Amino acid sequence: MPADLPNLTRKKGPAPKAGIVHLGLGAFFRAHGAVYIEEAMEKSGGDWGIVGVSLQSPTMRDQLAPQEFVYTAQELGPKGETLRQVEIITGVLVAREDPEAVLATMASENIRIVSLTVTEKGYCHDPATGRLNRQHPDILKDLDYELPVSAPGFLVRALQRRKAAGLPPFTVLTCDNLPENGRLVKGIVLELAGLIDPDLASWIEADGRFPATMVDRIVPATKPEDIEALAAKTGFKDAAPVLHEPFRQWVVEDEFVEAYGKDARPDLGAVGVQMVANVTAYEHMKLRMLNGTHSSLAYLGYLAGYETISETVADPILADFVKALWRREIIPSFTPPEGVDLAAYADALFERYANPSIRHRTWQIAMDGSQKLPQRILGTVRDNLAAGRQCPGLGTAIAAWMIYVGGVDLKGNPIDVRDPLAAKLKDLSDAAQTPGEKVAALLSVDQIFDAKLASQIRLDLEASYILLKADGVQKVLTDLG
Repeated sequence: MPADLPNLTRKKGPAPKAGIVHLGLGAFFRAHGAVYIEEAMEKSGGDWGIVGVSLQSPTMRDQLAPQEFVYTAQELGPKGETLRQVEIITGVLVAREDPEAVLATMASENIRIVSLTVTEKGYCHDPATGRLNRQHPDILKDLDYELPVSAPGFLVRALQRRKAAGLPPFTVLTCDNLPENGRLVKGIVLELAGLIDPDLASWIEADGRFPATMVDRIVPATKPEDIEALAAKTGFKDAAPVLHEPFRQWVVEDEFVEAYGKDARPDLGAVGVQMVANVTAYEHMKLRMLNGTHSSLAYLGYLAGYETISETVADPILADFVKALWRREIIPSFTPPEGVDLAAYADALFERYANPSIRHRTWQIAMDGSQKLPQRILGTVRDNLAAGRQCPGLGTAIAAWMIYVGGVDLKGNPIDVRDPLAAKLKDLSDAAQTPGEKVAALLSVDQIFDAKLASQIRLDLEASYILLKADGVQKVLTDLG
């Protein structure tokens, strides 16, 4: 990037007054929720500027501050691209540097919503049970000190300050891919609050609101060459652009803190957000049909030697596999939202996966699998087994994950595994001698697998593991038919 290019600057006037704090200001929220909220403000008004919070790294703050916290959202369609300058972010705080500033902002009267995209691992819970992990190192710190380090800790301590100040609670709006995410986060917050102050937990339960949501947009990681190409097109430096596909969807339960009345939320419905009474059916549809196949394709595609999802589904064998997975194992496992044609939804998903402009890396999607499997795949397997249906395709995907977390691909090359349990999973795999022992060792990790499901799927996973190691991905998937 030429050094003499000017930074981006605000074009739409001064930064809006803040009404939202967002924990985890990563690429997904900046390409999805932030754009929706800015559009809602443009259409219907309101003070809904967003204060971003990075829980650990100062990188996002350092990238956005020189350009007045504005950035480019670059839509990548099969036939071209469009650019939007997003100006809804008013500033970025770094929690590890100044937790007091974060708490003070969250506790301020003008903040009515705290939203989150902290990924599954950011909730400090046990994915297999959905309960708070009371032994998590960050939770132990949050119980000992009033300045927190975890996302649940910041929610609870900020709500504690609001209660002490006589302010209503803020609405907690999670945007992460977790089943019944609002209810899950509510349970985690109430459990932690109860350990700190039972009266606080009672107040949050009575007056707080935790609407469940479903979010959908493919947002690949931004690479240095993307930044260079954008600068060449626009003539401006943008250190933190986001890339995204044209498709987007946001389904939100219309359940916000009542004390704020009509000012409880932006006018999201005016810009296409689906405001519903219950999001569960949409959640199952997306978690199982998109996220479940995304993870399946990530592990199998990576082991087959493909860098991106579009390259993976360009292989006819993997294309046939994912279509059969939808038809035979995923669609039969849940009840669709009213009026939704799941076969048409699957066709639309495949078109999105095949978009060559979206270079969504299999390695990126494969991250944090220990946190993702219970929500994306294991629930589907459990429901199918309860109904007497087998899951050979999803079982093969789980076996591929087991090989992947062993840290060596099918050609003997090392894999850079990024997962909160990476060291534990590799140690278990390395200590076991036979494929059966490796499968059994990984199934013993109760943060991921419950004992009943592990016993039901062990033999099938062992067989799939052996076949993948011996024959490779394409041969195994071809034999599945």
